[in-house]
Amino acid sequence: MRKALLVTLFLSPVLLHAQANSPAQPQIALATPKAIVGSADRGTTPSKPLRISTGVTAPKLVYSIAVNSENTTPWTDVSVNRTVTVGMVVDVTGKPTELKIVKSAGPLVDHNVLAAVSQYRFQPGTVSNQPVAFPLNLEINLVAAR
Repeated sequence: MRKALLVTLFLSPVLLHAQANSPAQPQIALATPKAIVGSADRGTTPSKPLRISTGVTAPKLVYSIAVNSENTTPWTDVSVNRTVTVGMVVDVTGKPTELKIVKSAGPLVDHNVLAAVSQYRFQPGTVSNQPVAFPLNLEINLVAAR
């Protein structure tokens, strides 16, 4: 073990000197995203960094209605509040489409929740300030009225 350490210490200045005196190797430069995207400008580089996106914003609920409980055994009979999770896609106009129940509170309650959520309206989600269809899970807490 000592011999290996001594040899390493002895040879390290020799290897460093050999590396410093070797002819320069050509450097390989990796293409940056600016060079790939901005290749149409004939080799000039833009002075500002290229922005890919101005951001993503999720849809925001702007209109909702209460869930009807007239034709079911009301969940107010149960002391525990219920939660229903509805999966949907909010389209570019802000209307919920492709509604489906992700977490159920019973078939009749789910039916009423889907009827109410289909009437909800959203401010659409955006990518780079352009409205896009946006998948969303909406959790609805059904609170017992006292």
